[in-house]
Amino acid sequence: MNSDELSKLYQGLLDGNRIWVEAKLKENPDFFKDLALSQDPPVLWIGCSDSRVPANEITNTKPGQVFVHRNIANMVVHTDINLLSVIDYATSVLRVKHIIVCGHYNCGGINAALSNTHFGLIDNWLRNIKDVYRLHQAELDAITDPEGRSRRLVELNVIEQVHNLSKTSAVQNSWDINKPLMIHGWVYDVGNGIIKDLKVSMKNNKDVPDIYKFNF
Repeated sequence: MNSDELSKLYQGLLDGNRIWVEAKLKENPDFFKDLALSQDPPVLWIGCSDSRVPANEITNTKPGQVFVHRNIANMVVHTDINLLSVIDYATSVLRVKHIIVCGHYNCGGINAALSNTHFGLIDNWLRNIKDVYRLHQAELDAITDPEGRSRRLVELNVIEQVHNLSKTSAVQNSWDINKPLMIHGWVYDVGNGIIKDLKVSMKNNKDVPDIYKFNF
């Protein structure tokens, strides 16, 4: 891509913004005035950074309805201060009612973790996914089809991240003071647009192992 093409691509983003603004104002002249007043999203979305999985678009929700955090392979890592800050703000200030961990099939992070290739700095992040593989190695090794193994690891990874989410102090504190908060695990299929509910929802710490429970 030459410099003219790069400039055209960049300018296209700004032009696209103006077209979007014009369309929104045509629908509702007060759209941005109303949006600027506050945000009151009922949902926190922890998703993958993959450009094909935009939270609002695939759930048909509007700006202001979903608070979003995204990272490689939708991980809940307890040393990630960025993620922990998002969860704390979402639960204590925005008082979201649902937290959704959403992975997706054909995830580059999952596929990278399934290999032994050295990628660089990201290897340290992918190691968290390899830990999920280790926990479920017998099941995954029994799947001979590479695509099938990848799809199953996507699901198992989401389930594990939901459990990781339940171990955070922010989530447990919400449950301790009886805030209505549920956490869920979903997988989005890029190939057909359908979201699969993995049925791993939690609304209290009943299923959290005792060693992870906090006394507030």
